[in-house]
Amino acid sequence: MIQNDIRSTQRIRKIIGISVLTIIAIIHLFRVGNYFDGDFRIFYYSYVSDIIIPFGMYFLLCITELKMKIFQKWYAKAAFIIGLTTIAEILQLLGIYALGITFDPVDIIMYVLGVGVAVIIDRLLLKQFIPFWDLEKLNENNETSL
Repeated sequence: MIQNDIRSTQRIRKIIGISVLTIIAIIHLFRVGNYFDGDFRIFYYSYVSDIIIPFGMYFLLCITELKMKIFQKWYAKAAFIIGLTTIAEILQLLGIYALGITFDPVDIIMYVLGVGVAVIIDRLLLKQFIPFWDLEKLNENNETSL
């Protein structure tokens, strides 16, 4: 039973993670921003990638969290991604290319927003509706069945 639970959660995590990353790739590939006008077009090209890339990174870490136990807690994933993207933004301030060229402090807010939306989806939506998504509950069940 324990092995089946682990395999099920890994399969579900891969499907969701790859789906999220595929949607992000499609958004970039089809240059969705070309279909917008005015201020929304400016917002899209300025900040949407700053929201959806950390969002995708969060779900990429969800795929690996069974093997990389440090990322099993939502706040560890969130802190890692926010730290990594903030460092990239600081490098831009120093003139070093990292995830972009131009420093904009609002980008950091957008990174936090993207991770925040991912955490909300992870903790409130997926945890409630997908069997085996909640690793804490899965670990409890595995410990009690031993």
